[in-house]
Amino acid sequence: MRRRLLSCVFLLLAGPVLAQDVVSTPGALATIRAPARAERQMVAAAHPLAAEAGLAMLRRGGSAIDAAIAAQAVLTLVEPQSSGIGGGAVMLHWNRAAGRLDAWDGRETAPAAATPALFLRPDGSPLPFYEAVVSGRSVGVPGVLSMLEAAHKAEGKLPWADLFAEAIRLAEDGFSVSSRLAGLIASETGRLRQDATAAAYFLAADGKPWPAGHRLRNPALAATLRRVAEQGAKALQQGPLAAAIVAAVARHGGAGNGMTEADLAGYQARRRAAVCAPYRQWRVCGFPPPSSGGVAIAQILGVLEHFSLSRLAPDSPDAAHLLVEAGRLAFADRNLYLADADVTPVPVAGLIEDSYLNLRAQLVDRDRANPAPRAGNPRWRQARLAPQPDQPEHGTSHLSIIDAAGNAISMTTTVEDAFGARLMVGGFMLNNQLTDFSFRPEVDGRPVANRVEGGKRPRSSMAPSLIFDTEGKLAAAVGSPGGARIIGFVAQTLVGLLDWGLDPQAAVSLSRVGTLGGAAELEAETLAGELQARGHKVEVKPMPSGLQAIRVTPQGLLGGADPRREGVAVGD
Repeated sequence: MRRRLLSCVFLLLAGPVLAQDVVSTPGALATIRAPARAERQMVAAAHPLAAEAGLAMLRRGGSAIDAAIAAQAVLTLVEPQSSGIGGGAVMLHWNRAAGRLDAWDGRETAPAAATPALFLRPDGSPLPFYEAVVSGRSVGVPGVLSMLEAAHKAEGKLPWADLFAEAIRLAEDGFSVSSRLAGLIASETGRLRQDATAAAYFLAADGKPWPAGHRLRNPALAATLRRVAEQGAKALQQGPLAAAIVAAVARHGGAGNGMTEADLAGYQARRRAAVCAPYRQWRVCGFPPPSSGGVAIAQILGVLEHFSLSRLAPDSPDAAHLLVEAGRLAFADRNLYLADADVTPVPVAGLIEDSYLNLRAQLVDRDRANPAPRAGNPRWRQARLAPQPDQPEHGTSHLSIIDAAGNAISMTTTVEDAFGARLMVGGFMLNNQLTDFSFRPEVDGRPVANRVEGGKRPRSSMAPSLIFDTEGKLAAAVGSPGGARIIGFVAQTLVGLLDWGLDPQAAVSLSRVGTLGGAAELEAETLAGELQARGHKVEVKPMPSGLQAIRVTPQGLLGGADPRREGVAVGD
């Protein structure tokens, strides 16, 4: 095992760097607000109304899971483009008193009738991506409510029904459409019109998208959430809502999907073991398959541990080069090996063990890019696989929560693309998560691990993370939306917290640097020339991460919310 230094006095624990100390850093956004501060409890969420709803539960003596449920219910209303009860989620939960870490899996599943040919034309070629997305074909069996209900039975304090009261009130009274939501409605107007229910909700009578500031009411969602408050997850799994979901999928080209009410009724959330690995003096824990996030981040950090990042400036070309090189190696393995381990064997232990990562780190040249590394050969004995061809991943939201008892949640929640499949039932959007499967089930006669199969969970990039110190005490909760870029967003933020001693607000505000396995992606053009000189293909583009981070210090809690979106961190 990589050695853990047990006697160090850690910079971040001894005295967190304040946001104003790094405002002048060229690699950070031009303006960085100070971190949120709290003594006992905190919620960091993607929308102020969701964060306040979660904090209200903590103030009533609720647990972190109670706060997460209340926040998710509100996010379903105010951030329908990113997450909701028609989608799925993965969540790490730390029970401080018991010293137990659980990975709760609410990832959607493919209907039992789905086949590897789900996204193929009759001639065997893959469908165009958005033709697959904007249809019933892409809808997976929703899992977030089942997961939250199971976790609430294990860890909740407040009555289940009470957790939906604020979301119901807001749905009835209305909320102000944010600039971000208005912009996304405007950009997706054409696709939203393909479903009459979605069009009637998001567009005015004249067909124009609602502007920012419009007060939007959702009585249908209020009625749905009342059923959920009374009946639990079965409100979506059985009865009229389940029938409406199945009908919407079939009506919008979902014949190949084959979803039935039995698929909804049979959905089960899973409680799994987290993927944990040492990083310098820390223990970083992430989510296991079907997410690739926990494994990929463990690999990135395992490679970076061979380099003295603390000696590099956050905005330096050396730091950017190492982040990209480590990311490329992780993505090469991800594209070959990662899938739903309940269905397709995945060599998780082999991919994150020290001896393997030592070999992978030797492939990193400090001065030259390795633009197309191959997947490695971890300790494993299985049939040969084919790498998954590139295809888009989008969407998602994130919650980080720590309650007064020291319990913590890092939860990433999603409907995948903006507004999911663009299908609305019961006031909420249906996901398009099945497009996270490989459209091609095999390449050159070899199977792709992440191919479609009935009952299988599509591979995800969601990377909720919890960090622990050498004494096993919680140090931070971090996560982000962003599709496949989640992996790089979270890895860079962890380096900011653990290597560069940044407070969480400064860490989530860093100028983004990453890769999806090919080009070096930069949010700012500053480093482009120097990376190109090292052999990188460089793409400068917007990288709208939505990181939410909470840091535990001896003085209390520090929170950070990504300034690229509308999230906040609030606490007492």
